[in-house]
Amino acid sequence: MFKIGEIRELIRLLDETSVSELTVESGDAKLHIKKPDAPVTMVSQAPVMTVSQPSATTVETVPVAATAAEPVKAEQIDDSTTVITSPMVGTFYRASSPDAPPYVEEGSRVTAKTIVCIVEAMKLMNEIEAEINGVIVEVLAENGQLVEYGQPLFRVKHA
Repeated sequence: MFKIGEIRELIRLLDETSVSELTVESGDAKLHIKKPDAPVTMVSQAPVMTVSQPSATTVETVPVAATAAEPVKAEQIDDSTTVITSPMVGTFYRASSPDAPPYVEEGSRVTAKTIVCIVEAMKLMNEIEAEINGVIVEVLAENGQLVEYGQPLFRVKHA
């Protein structure tokens, strides 16, 4: 379950960005936060706890078992190119530290287990794997950029 302080911090961060929705999973709980002007995209048959904040942002906690299956991280564009998308909302980093070289560059050969970047969410550094064999054709996000769930990060040509 999420602590109220964590929820308040996520709401504050969401209010300060152009991101309209945020979904975070922790154990058997799933937290979905949506700005009031964002279109409705989540439907659930499970019991939902809604918390209203002064900013009118809505918070829903839904058991993970009640949600639909997560979409695949790599989205195929055509027969030879695949886009690796962000599996979460967070900050995109191309390298493990500011002085380290990027995990991959355009032209880098990757395997399914190759780490291509880090997405930092809630102070956790999440290493993102390519999940496909191929060659990086294009880097679609800027280092240090806030990325949304499902946002394209890399374009990969199949090996």
